[in-house]
Amino acid sequence: MASTKLLLLFLTSLSLSLTPSLSSLSTNYYQKACPQFNKIIQETITNKQITSPTTAAATLRLFFHDCILTGCDGSVLISSTPFNKAERDADINLSLPGDGFDVIVRAKTALELACPNVVSCADILAVAARDLVTMVGGPYYNVVLGRKDSLFSKASYVEGNLPRPTMPLSQIINIFDSRGFSIQEMVALSGAHTIGFSHCKEFATGIYNFSETSQTDPTYNLRFSDALRKACSDYPNNPTLSVFNDIMTPNKFDNMYFQNLPKGLGLLASDRAMYSDPRTRYHADLYAKDQNAFFEAFGKAMEKLSVYGVKLGENGEIRRRCDAFNNS
Repeated sequence: MASTKLLLLFLTSLSLSLTPSLSSLSTNYYQKACPQFNKIIQETITNKQITSPTTAAATLRLFFHDCILTGCDGSVLISSTPFNKAERDADINLSLPGDGFDVIVRAKTALELACPNVVSCADILAVAARDLVTMVGGPYYNVVLGRKDSLFSKASYVEGNLPRPTMPLSQIINIFDSRGFSIQEMVALSGAHTIGFSHCKEFATGIYNFSETSQTDPTYNLRFSDALRKACSDYPNNPTLSVFNDIMTPNKFDNMYFQNLPKGLGLLASDRAMYSDPRTRYHADLYAKDQNAFFEAFGKAMEKLSVYGVKLGENGEIRRRCDAFNNS
């Protein structure tokens, strides 16, 4: 009996030792295998951000859309084929800006020349997002490395599993909650809207035909909604028309997004809900008053998000190119 117990204990410990865990991730994962990793990422993102100042917001959004769905595994980077409609071609992802994809491709190309088949696309995306946030004034936070790239990417997984700005707040809260993120962490991550822009179609209902009695959502600042109507007037014919999420400091990562909310200057319905809903208002108020509190909360939430659903060991691969599986 004792020998059986010992055998079971041995087999259990053996299986645990053979199963990759998050402890295999580390901040210096590429120190020996690709010592130029950080330098190459820095050079690539700096050059790209200088020539295309929307790159930081684009990459941060790309990172979020990748991670919150099935984990931080680079699945959003895969291109569709005649045999597979990939995540990036799901309706909500069609508006992902090209600058985010481009900076990852550039970094991967440079890294493949320096250390072939070593660095995953998922790791490149995680570090590029962090470094770009820091570059435009946001907080630095730790990113552990060693993720593998996903082995599948399907558009059919996306709908209903990524937050949309038109969703009721309860539905957005449920998406985060089902992945182990609190309301406080959700509000902190929403502060990413302090940079970047949104297409007019994402908020058109709130400024043109809100209800039978009101053209405009009354939670908007009146002058703001008037300006939005003018800026978006041709959006049915020009779907690329867009507006900065934060009209005050659109290219700086700060807490202005939260300061805008009580003034009716939240662009998206989901933004304004952060201030009007009692479940989220406390955190939105705190981050509006205290940028340090927002930065600390954002950094912690991003660290947590960056290891959500990561693929390890045989559950993933190191892609040769970020937009295609190795066996394709």
